[in-house]
Amino acid sequence: MENTSVDVLVVGGGTAGFGAALAAARKGLSVTLLEANSKIGGVMAFCPGMPWGGGYPCDHSIGGIFEELTNRLTAMSPPAAEKRASTLANFGPEVIYDHDIATLTMFEMLEEAGVDLRLNATHDQPTLHNNSITSVTYFDRNGRHTVTPKIVIDCSGDGDLSAKAGVPHTLGDTNGNMMGVTLSFFMEGADWDRVFAQQDPYFQDYAAVGIREERLHPDLAKLYLMKGFHPGSVFCNTVVIRGVDGTNAQSISRATQEGRRRCLQLSQFLRSDVPGFENAHMKMLGPTVGVRETRKLEGMVRVCGADLAQARKYEDGIVCCDNPIDDVMRDSDSMTHEAIVQPGQYYTLPFRALVPKTIRNLMFAGRIVSADDVAFASVRGMPQCMTMGQATGTAAALALKASVSVQKIATEDLVADLVRQGLHGLGGEPLIAPNT
Repeated sequence: MENTSVDVLVVGGGTAGFGAALAAARKGLSVTLLEANSKIGGVMAFCPGMPWGGGYPCDHSIGGIFEELTNRLTAMSPPAAEKRASTLANFGPEVIYDHDIATLTMFEMLEEAGVDLRLNATHDQPTLHNNSITSVTYFDRNGRHTVTPKIVIDCSGDGDLSAKAGVPHTLGDTNGNMMGVTLSFFMEGADWDRVFAQQDPYFQDYAAVGIREERLHPDLAKLYLMKGFHPGSVFCNTVVIRGVDGTNAQSISRATQEGRRRCLQLSQFLRSDVPGFENAHMKMLGPTVGVRETRKLEGMVRVCGADLAQARKYEDGIVCCDNPIDDVMRDSDSMTHEAIVQPGQYYTLPFRALVPKTIRNLMFAGRIVSADDVAFASVRGMPQCMTMGQATGTAAALALKASVSVQKIATEDLVADLVRQGLHGLGGEPLIAPNT
């Protein structure tokens, strides 16, 4: 058994965990990052090629680590990413990228910062004393290990560590309904000109034929197909499975197998019925379903959709956002993309929504943010999650330097630090950064 002591332990290597670990390490802290799978990226690993949406409120970059990563990719020769307009209503620009190069670059950025990355490492029950986490046990193929951290940042997606530590939480909406999970894939070798000559971006007329003839599942009434990064590739983000408990391993396993069947069925339908797919084939089928929503943790502040709809700018706002209310098959087969703010407006997410009320050395980031279901459906984009992580990693350094609990961090200092790191639209400043 290995026993280590670190300044910061980050649990979960998705985009939030990536941002948290990188920011903390760049502040000179010793950082260990635990990821239960063999690859970082979270939904990027589960749904390879998923666009980064939400990074450009009012068509301006949110900045920070998201902007840095995007710029590193776009500056490559040839470029490995580009900014494109979304084909879906009320969504702003998004970043499309080469999946393998993007994840490689994220690995390299963590390595450059000196983050101790532990893959295939699953955490267990944390030990608490006097409202602080004193140690966290995790397992890998070599056995059981213990980390003694000064600060813990839960970026696990499902909030497992925080829940085990006793942080109150809810599942899904007020009725416990969680958004559907998705298994994605690419169609390679498609003829873009013919595929996207359709007037309807959702291919509903074609889908209706497939459903009527029982060649497509009834929930595929709208086909979400978008151009991939490489010519001839089409990203298929359309196979949604409802009624799945993302905190239950067996439920995820069953949903993944059902998703595989529906993806194969859809790929065959596209080849036979939709012009431009005749010579295409399925590729990069996700290893498991991507989970949109499980636990929402209780923070010092609970963000409500009604507040965000007023374009509220919190004094401790740490990231800007104007994403629509992207609610996906929560309690029916319906999906919404309704705008949450008026055109040209945006809101900010408060740091206090990432801090529990009582545990002195715990923060959380990503889709476990303290929010109601409407606010959550808007703020859950990967760029926002990455920036939530960046904020908590920065906050860890401030807490340790001042020898205070995370609840006592001077948020004005945190916001000022994030602005120095290149975050835009914070601390009362307008979102006027140049387009990227």
